[in-house]
Amino acid sequence: MATVTVRSQSGSDRGTVDLDEATFGIEPNVPVMHQVVVAQLAARRAGTQSTKTRAEVSGGGAKPFKQKGTGRARQGSTRSPQWRGGGVALGPKPRSYEQRTPKKMKRLALRSALSDRAGDDKVIVVDAWSFDSPSTKTAVEALAKLGVEGRALIVLEPTDVAAWKSFRNLPSVHVLTIGELNTYDVLVSDYVVFTSATLPGVSPSDSEDAQ
Repeated sequence: MATVTVRSQSGSDRGTVDLDEATFGIEPNVPVMHQVVVAQLAARRAGTQSTKTRAEVSGGGAKPFKQKGTGRARQGSTRSPQWRGGGVALGPKPRSYEQRTPKKMKRLALRSALSDRAGDDKVIVVDAWSFDSPSTKTAVEALAKLGVEGRALIVLEPTDVAAWKSFRNLPSVHVLTIGELNTYDVLVSDYVVFTSATLPGVSPSDSEDAQ
């Protein structure tokens, strides 16, 4: 079973904690991760694009010219798709891009993503964030002391308001609660930073022992 060092906000060691083998120690399933990420990105699409068909554009009630004798192709309405100002043939309409993804597949994809980051030693555990008040400067210093470089995903408890306000203004940091943890955000981040309370697969007694 893999272990990770629990560190304080200042970077000092606070013991170790065992990572849950079922969450951080599996063989990443790349096809499942790909399918789940595609579904996540598809669900973000608004799907509000729309064009008008010939039935929806205004005008065109009268025949533009007589059927025969003009030498031109016969036309029944100026709202046909070939006319300027006419309707659009086979144009986009509002639709949902959401894809159905089984819960078991989502869980497997998330565990695969976390295992991939753990395998690269990119999972960091902090005992707790000790922000007296929101401070972006303090957040930058804390990440530097923890050795976090590049894009970071900070996983917080809903009650960590000061920490959330401290990290939210950093362009290279994405903050979410443990209930919002998802495959895409893990994969696009170089580091995933948990607290002892938000580390998946660790019971409260285990986190207390680590502290």
